[in-house]
Amino acid sequence: MGATINMDGTAIMQGAATVFIAQISGIDLNMTQYITIILMATLASIGTAAVPSVGLLTLTMVLTQVNLPTEAIAMLLGIDRLLDMLRTVVNVTGDATVSVIVANREKDLCIETYNNPKAGLDFEESGSEGNP
Repeated sequence: MGATINMDGTAIMQGAATVFIAQISGIDLNMTQYITIILMATLASIGTAAVPSVGLLTLTMVLTQVNLPTEAIAMLLGIDRLLDMLRTVVNVTGDATVSVIVANREKDLCIETYNNPKAGLDFEESGSEGNP
């Protein structure tokens, strides 16, 4: 559940994309619209499934709330794959950070393993021993 709720990259992308579309469309946004964008992008990112490019679908909801043309999403389609990979990096980094903080507060974090740069490498070696 935490990984689904913590979609930071998706929220950032939706906010940036909405402001970009407003600028491209020549529409000036007021402070109320900016606050609406922040709230809607956050709520939309919470409900976003972990499926590639689904952020574009929820972007329509944000654009509709501030009366921007949803057709402008077509401008983002060409670069969305790159943006999607970057969103995923931000989402995974946020999830990993929160996991480490929670594990540390619950006293479940093994500091030696956490600080070991070779942690996990023995798993790869033992898994390949049975293969020719």
